[in-house]
Amino acid sequence: MNSDDSTAGLVGSNEVIKFQIEKGVGVKEIAKELSNESLIRSIMVFKFYTLISGTAQKFQPGVYDLSVSMSVPEIVRALTTPKSNEVQITITEGMTLKDTRELLISVGVWKKEEQFTFDMKKLRSEYKFLDASNSLEGFIFPDTYRIALDATPDEIVRVFLDNFKLKAWPLLESKNDWYQTLILASLLEREVPKFADRQIVAGILLKRNKIKMPLQVDATIGYAKCGGLLKNCELARITKVDTALASPYNTYKQLGWPPTPISNPGEEALRAALTPKETNYLYYLSDKSGETLFSRTFDEHNIKRAKYL
Repeated sequence: MNSDDSTAGLVGSNEVIKFQIEKGVGVKEIAKELSNESLIRSIMVFKFYTLISGTAQKFQPGVYDLSVSMSVPEIVRALTTPKSNEVQITITEGMTLKDTRELLISVGVWKKEEQFTFDMKKLRSEYKFLDASNSLEGFIFPDTYRIALDATPDEIVRVFLDNFKLKAWPLLESKNDWYQTLILASLLEREVPKFADRQIVAGILLKRNKIKMPLQVDATIGYAKCGGLLKNCELARITKVDTALASPYNTYKQLGWPPTPISNPGEEALRAALTPKETNYLYYLSDKSGETLFSRTFDEHNIKRAKYL
């Protein structure tokens, strides 16, 4: 075996290939993926080189810029040097806790077999705003995050909670019923697109709750039907039959607020929930174009349903 065969990758291109090593992946899987990307000629040669160089256990999770012109030693050196040891993810408005878990899995910072559960008692000792809830739903503030690929589950959740404490908690902490406001914001995030309309719907839902009328929010049933995983859930569309669903999140049957938020609301939804607008309206619906239409009476509401849906 000559030196070229033992050390060289495929020569002839400087094209940069993004190569990711996920947490917990071993040299066998790394070699196979490098071969799949045509970054090495021989899996056996790559594994042999890592063995004789003492680097087989030194690969670092991360995202690396490699090219097919790199030799095996150059590739190994790049992959065993702590560099770009993090990924960037964006939590968008309306994502749920389970949606977040799926995103973390997709970028390699969460293992599929790991549940998205945490020691709430311990977290409450550090984050007082968690005293109001047994769930982290609603506390993953929509934002762009950079997370180390070798971060532990506890480290990841603290990244999220630290950001909620910094950006969302200052908006809520002065309100005695702030957790209700967080829940309301999560409903607005899923139900209504425009800020001014959200303020009106916030007033409607608060009015319904005050007069002991069911909130009748379709999005809460969608949350229940999809098991909290709303992204790409085909069951999110609500039919009349669904309003009889047995669930604490069925706001057609259950009075009051759902037990937790149904999404992670962004700043605009939070501000709308904090500044509800009082009107004579008691009903609302979204037409086929996404516009929100308001009605004072049930009869008026039904006429609009027949006309616009």
